[in-house]
Amino acid sequence: MYPELCAVCGEALVRQEQHICMACLNAFPQTGFHTWPGNEVERRFWGKVPVERGIAFFYYDKESALQQAIFQLKYRGEKELGTVLGRYAGTALAEAGVYDAVDVIVPVPLHPKKRAKRGYNQSEWIARGLAEKINKPMDTEHLAHQTENASQTHKSLFDRYLNMQGVFALTDPLAFAHKHVLLVDDVITTGSTLEACIQALLHSPGVKVSVFALAMAH
Repeated sequence: MYPELCAVCGEALVRQEQHICMACLNAFPQTGFHTWPGNEVERRFWGKVPVERGIAFFYYDKESALQQAIFQLKYRGEKELGTVLGRYAGTALAEAGVYDAVDVIVPVPLHPKKRAKRGYNQSEWIARGLAEKINKPMDTEHLAHQTENASQTHKSLFDRYLNMQGVFALTDPLAFAHKHVLLVDDVITTGSTLEACIQALLHSPGVKVSVFALAMAH
């Protein structure tokens, strides 16, 4: 009796649209980083941790339609929206072949208390859609968020770095040995969360790491 509505603009969805209308989806500003080695995401890790490839698919601005979509994904239970956005990005990434060498996809984990409160990990739902399109398996068991750290919101660059030290750990040091891991997050701001994840992954011998985020803050 009642049509499903777009999570961003509130307009009724038409056939084959899921959770978000194509007008909103096509309006999100794309970075084009999947065609640009040495892009801004990759440069954020230079001199810190080794990253094979780094991509954010959209630009993230405050008060934008994309911010509304991310808010709905993280705080309003629209977890399936993450999968739709992951598929959308994954289609372009599969065509470009940018992650062909990846062995396994690992979403950035939430601390168990935060996951229990939210009910899900938004990065995992993004990773599901991405994995479907680039045809790679996903691992949610071997990278753990072991320390409950304070929110990164309103922290400076250096404080964000300090806040993430020692937060992540491997449950099995050999889980990703000699594998190419693709880390998946929702939004990159300073990159400190991904950097901390990479530092944990580097305890696996011979591991290579690439990163993907749905969006990157300007």
